[in-house]
Amino acid sequence: MLRFNISGTITTTSEIKVWKSRLVIMSCKKPDFITSLMAGGIAGISVDVALFPLDTIKTRLQTEAGFRASGGFRGIYSGLGPAALASAPNAALFFCTYESMKKFLGVHVSNRYQPAVHMIAASSGEIVSCIIRVPVELIKQRRQAQLYQSSFKVIQDTLHNEGFRGLFRGYLSTVAREIPFSLIQFPLWELLKEWWSQSQGHYVDSWQASLCGAFAGGFSAALTTPLDVAKTRIMLAERTQGMAKGSISYAIRAVHTQHGLPGLYAGIIPRTLWITIGGAVFFGVYEKAKAIMCSNSTYNDL
Repeated sequence: MLRFNISGTITTTSEIKVWKSRLVIMSCKKPDFITSLMAGGIAGISVDVALFPLDTIKTRLQTEAGFRASGGFRGIYSGLGPAALASAPNAALFFCTYESMKKFLGVHVSNRYQPAVHMIAASSGEIVSCIIRVPVELIKQRRQAQLYQSSFKVIQDTLHNEGFRGLFRGYLSTVAREIPFSLIQFPLWELLKEWWSQSQGHYVDSWQASLCGAFAGGFSAALTTPLDVAKTRIMLAERTQGMAKGSISYAIRAVHTQHGLPGLYAGIIPRTLWITIGGAVFFGVYEKAKAIMCSNSTYNDL
């Protein structure tokens, strides 16, 4: 089958398909707001629900009371409810901010500085998404540590004893954990995708983006474990304890004094495993969902 293009020359159907697929790739590299929102939400809930037990084990290993006293392997899904409800909006908010910042900065910044663009975009995404993540993380971790028997009771006691601000205890420590994590993870993920795309001559498939995300996530998780330990201790501390004031340096010093260097890396294996698998699922689902939505919207417009 033959068609005429704008200039009047004949173009084959196969050439048109190639041209359309190139437009799809370009569209998927710079997704719109709705695409980022939906793809991020789907990816977030897929990971958080599927890998919740690993997150619970990690949290219990990091508690002051220790793994067994915090429940061991019992009630491994404690806190799943609030985590599942907030997962999609949390991830969606992150990726909307991330992709929007990438698009905004990309117009004004040379390609030479793209890693810096990814770092700023990821950091912005973490700061914004932590508005949802921190209260949910606080409720979830107190349930995981078996400090409460219901999520409603966590909210009720926190509001009664500490007011609304109490739900955001650990915001700064969470941001201080997430920003270094993202500064490593996202530029590394984008770099690995870029290398792989260039080596094979086309944009990475979703399974390839998944592998890139697994490596970037696991590597970042291992390096930032001490910050995660500090954040966990701050969120779980009694409100009368010095740890509850939210000082990351204080929390790290206290943990090091009590348990030495191994204490700062408590839960590193389940954390790294959780984020490695989670990175594979998260970025794979994100790229796949993004590709499907980009493909549909692009082909409908042609």
